[in-house]
Amino acid sequence: MADEVTFTTLDTVEGERFKTIRRDLGVESFGINVIALQPRERGRIHDHEHQEEVYVVLEGELTLGVEGEEHRVARRNAVRVPAGVRRQLVNRGGEPLVLLALGAAGEHVGRDGRAWEDWADTGPGRAPQEVPMPENLPE
Repeated sequence: MADEVTFTTLDTVEGERFKTIRRDLGVESFGINVIALQPRERGRIHDHEHQEEVYVVLEGELTLGVEGEEHRVARRNAVRVPAGVRRQLVNRGGEPLVLLALGAAGEHVGRDGRAWEDWADTGPGRAPQEVPMPENLPE
């Protein structure tokens, strides 16, 4: 599956708090999950020995406990929690909370992208910042 383009939905199942997306997509280098908490629900206090996590709030508002101190994270906002730091996900709001949780350990490999100006180009590609952005689609 690692060499295939894969798709999945972010739909949550009623009563399920946690849906792994990594396995659905065949992701091997980081974790990605959808977490859904109904009003007044909360997750376990936990940490990770090696991986940092980023939470992206899709719906509702996250109350994030970090070592006992609460922080509010609004819809369309994100927060990073480093490895070894205890955290708890809480929905103190009156609406469902849905978020993406992304986790990884190790050093990020950046700037390894290649870009082409046209689908017909067959060369090795260039660094994305060296390729001009395409024109917008016509009206």
